[in-house]
Amino acid sequence: MKHIFREGDDLKGPTLLLLHGTGGTEEDLLPLVDYIDSKANVLSVRGNVSENGMPRFFKRLAEGVFDEEDLIFRTQELYEFLDQAAEDYGFDRQNVIAVGYSNGANIAGSLLFHYKDAVRAASLHHPMVPRRGVELPDLTDKSVFIAAGTNDPICPAQESEDLQAFLTDAGADVTLHWESQGHQLNLGEIKASMNWYQQLS
Repeated sequence: MKHIFREGDDLKGPTLLLLHGTGGTEEDLLPLVDYIDSKANVLSVRGNVSENGMPRFFKRLAEGVFDEEDLIFRTQELYEFLDQAAEDYGFDRQNVIAVGYSNGANIAGSLLFHYKDAVRAASLHHPMVPRRGVELPDLTDKSVFIAAGTNDPICPAQESEDLQAFLTDAGADVTLHWESQGHQLNLGEIKASMNWYQQLS
């Protein structure tokens, strides 16, 4: 997968896995690193799917309707890429923290839904529930931050609340943060995510 890797102060320290929104690239979320942890390793990945020339992490059938078969395939693809990248670059595979926005948050959520050991923690900005009617792995030791907008036209409030419930039921420690905004990534939620990140043990 097309990506950028930047080594931080310590390969054994956290590696931020940056996952962009629809139409974004591996460059998009790099500015967030200065807010979250400027000393961390960074692995920023570009989605392998193109929708009308816009990079995405998996296909969709319509706005808000995911192609589940492709979602499962692409989630496995990203999971295996993380394994390979850890081998190639030498970072701690057990200390990966996903930071995803919109489509990137959905693939990060899908990693949590499908793999117990995919990431150590995840900061999900404007995510939806990746799949319904599936049994999640035991996420007892996982910490998840969800940023949602009360006026988000793409991601209804119910989606954020349902996602929180599914992850909590699987044992994750979930923080749901609301902004009176739409679907855009904003400074308030970035600062809240930064506070959440600083409390990770």
